[in-house]
Amino acid sequence: MGVGVDSVKEYVQRHRLRHERELADWIAVPSVSATGEGMERATPYALELLERGGLSARVVETGGWPLVVGHTAGPADSPHVVIYGHYDVQPAGPLEEWHSPPFEASVRDGRMYGRGTGDNKGQHLAQLLALRALRDTQGGLPCSVTVVLDGEEEIGSPHLTGTLAAMREELAADLALWSDGPVHDSYEPTVMLGVRGVVAFEITVRGADSALHSGNWGNVAPNPAWELTWLLSTMRAPDGQVTIDGYDAGVTPLTDAEIDAVRALPVDPAAMLAGAGLDRMDAGHGGDVNERLAMPTFSINSLTCADNNEHRTVIPSVAIARCDMRLACGQRAETVIDAVRAHVRKHLPHAEVRFGATMEASRTLPDAPYADLVLRGVTEAHGKQALAVPALGGSLPIAALTDGLALPCYGIALANVDERNHAPNENFELHRFHQGIVTAASVLSSIGRR
Repeated sequence: MGVGVDSVKEYVQRHRLRHERELADWIAVPSVSATGEGMERATPYALELLERGGLSARVVETGGWPLVVGHTAGPADSPHVVIYGHYDVQPAGPLEEWHSPPFEASVRDGRMYGRGTGDNKGQHLAQLLALRALRDTQGGLPCSVTVVLDGEEEIGSPHLTGTLAAMREELAADLALWSDGPVHDSYEPTVMLGVRGVVAFEITVRGADSALHSGNWGNVAPNPAWELTWLLSTMRAPDGQVTIDGYDAGVTPLTDAEIDAVRALPVDPAAMLAGAGLDRMDAGHGGDVNERLAMPTFSINSLTCADNNEHRTVIPSVAIARCDMRLACGQRAETVIDAVRAHVRKHLPHAEVRFGATMEASRTLPDAPYADLVLRGVTEAHGKQALAVPALGGSLPIAALTDGLALPCYGIALANVDERNHAPNENFELHRFHQGIVTAASVLSSIGRR
């Protein structure tokens, strides 16, 4: 291990129970940005967590849920690192599907269960505990650190880019780190170099004022479910090709270095599919699994008929499709929105389209500044070579840092692949939580001794 990391590992082992209690206490504070549940308590609690980590912290108003920001200076002329995380969480979802209450941490079989364990409270808490561990074992931090905890990530971080832009001088840093999402499917230590963007939207097709008898009105009344189905069939072909003109404008091909990194990633497609209960891969797209995860997507998330929750022989009055598109580097959310609107207007003018959360894609190249030091820190913490993954399959508002502040950004994924983020029974393997503290400390140490 690197300089000082052995002592951090021993420190973490000594304080395992205390750290687990701190995570359990944080999980017990609801912070659902979509509904506001618990947010008024969560913001000052996040502030307290930063202060416990030795940071000078404050709440920054955004026009929505606040940011919580803390700073501490490192040695003179040392690099300045921004650490991004988010303290808001998804709604609990169906309570009957949880095996324990979502906002009461429960430990079973080496995992802590609860909403926010992996996404993102456990991961940013590991980063904060790493700061404390370095202070207690080394007498200080190896570099200057500013922590930014976002209160709106789960609703698309609509105010983040503008708020950070107004803090440009304070955030004049050398690089940014974030810990979110799972490690690579191989469970090897992972550094993420980018994230895909996202555009979420809902298509609604309306018919009669209420559901109609399918015998008395069949062949007479238009059926919104059929119309919606036809519309969706014009948007994606059976071979997987998205057929919305202009949706992929600006997509930037992977560089040779990124292709090399993708092809170096271990993958067992059969085992991956079997683990999800699947016997086939999505049609088309070409490339292997890891290349597919860097491409644009178009997904139907759900299809519903508003007045037909129970099967009845009716023509529904309303049909709704909830969808999302994941954006590759170079795509812009505004361009995708315009393309979807134009396609719906052309093929089914009376359909309504409403757009929800959007995030831009973000990209940091494998040869960007500090990439080798971040990889070295993760490798030293684990005693084996870390994987460099060009793009996380999911989405985070990292473009606010890469594009808005011109910072190279590196994701230090800590959670288990089956963390069930956004789903009932979200969890974090506790050995990964503790290892995450060591990993975060090792990365900062590696950057500090550049």
